[in-house]
Amino acid sequence: MTSDFRGASADAVAVLTGELESALSGSPEAAATVADNLFSVARTLRGEAALRRFTTDVSVPVEARSGLVGEVLGGKVDEISLALSRSAVSRRWTVTRDLADALEHLSVVARVRATGGDAGRLADELFVFAQTVKKNPALRDALSDPARSVGDKGALVSSLLEGKALPATQALATQALSGTYRTVGVALAEYQKVAAHVHGQDVATVRVAQPLSDTDRERLAQALTRQYGRPVHLNLVVDPALLGGMRVEIGDDVIDGTVSGRLADARRSLAG
Repeated sequence: MTSDFRGASADAVAVLTGELESALSGSPEAAATVADNLFSVARTLRGEAALRRFTTDVSVPVEARSGLVGEVLGGKVDEISLALSRSAVSRRWTVTRDLADALEHLSVVARVRATGGDAGRLADELFVFAQTVKKNPALRDALSDPARSVGDKGALVSSLLEGKALPATQALATQALSGTYRTVGVALAEYQKVAAHVHGQDVATVRVAQPLSDTDRERLAQALTRQYGRPVHLNLVVDPALLGGMRVEIGDDVIDGTVSGRLADARRSLAG
């Protein structure tokens, strides 16, 4: 999300996102290709320190930076990705790594756009897969094992998701293996936030002792939408240890109405 960037980088990402949206509005079928290519460019920049330094050096004329990108990427990526990459290197970045991170962010936005009306399903599937990784130590270790190649890990992801999830979900889960984030779980969480934000939503993680009915879920979503002034996508986590009630986490806000939370408050009061 653009909120992860600061100063000049935040301004650059906002402009680039607008350019991406404009380009894809005239060619929506290109979104998946753009997503693949922008992530490939981000990975190249991370792996080529000299190229990364040159393309973010404000003392180098914009024409030289843009020209080098044209030479390196020309004929290897689609025209939209090339134009966005040239635009990206013409801008100022708060820190050098933000250039590659911004292109990865744009690749996720493009991937979300490629799903069309399935963006809500994409957000749900990313969350479910992240929870699966979190709750399965063997899977988590396999996906974080530095001795295993990215290709091997990607094959594992494919075996779990192919035919069971959207192609975009599988693509982003695979991308999470070699992106900027320190773990697959963190990457998936961030990608899901982007998926929600592209469609004007916030993401709320709701922890409950037992599953909510469809009616209660809809009522909660409406209440949070009224409170925060924009639609809210719910991630539901069932945790029997809460005993009852619910805990809602949205952005930096935490609303703890669980029985276990109230018991913990009571114990702290008695101890004090």
